[in-house]
Amino acid sequence: MWSSVVLEELEYEQRTKLIERGNEPDEASKRARHLIEQVRQHFDDAEVSGWEGLEGTYGLPDPDDEHLVAAAVVANAGAIITLNVRDLPADRLPHGLQVLSPKEFAGNTVSLDPVRACIAVAAIAKRSGRIGRIQTEEDILEILNRRYGMTSAVGMMRQAAAETLHLRPPQPRVSESEPQSNAQGLPTE
Repeated sequence: MWSSVVLEELEYEQRTKLIERGNEPDEASKRARHLIEQVRQHFDDAEVSGWEGLEGTYGLPDPDDEHLVAAAVVANAGAIITLNVRDLPADRLPHGLQVLSPKEFAGNTVSLDPVRACIAVAAIAKRSGRIGRIQTEEDILEILNRRYGMTSAVGMMRQAAAETLHLRPPQPRVSESEPQSNAQGLPTE
């Protein structure tokens, strides 16, 4: 769940990141706008409205973060996921609302079902290459680990993948319905 302000901030940060990575400003703006359009299209019920009346009631150190708590309250969220943990002190938040870093959230989420998390990473890898290079599942895990510090989540997924591979029964090389043959190609009994 998010507010319109969160999406505005996301668009700004995405544009800035793309420019820092060498994209031309117009191209960066276009791609950032496209991201927000995709988010709104594919998560059309995730944008919270009606939070504005609560903004300013929590006494946060940074008043510009009030919209996060207000939107979380209206959405009945259990957590706010942000790198800005410092400006959202627990003693200023409504009861039952916690603040988690993205890597904590990823670790908690993956721990619920590491195999399903591996399936999600495989789906991301399969879709890669539309923009940018094709990425393997391992490439994506390395990005999550190195760039985002999601060491715990990545470790759980790697362990689940290794265990899952050991659980799969070996596949016969030849169909069991076909007669087996010896080295000379003659049928065996």
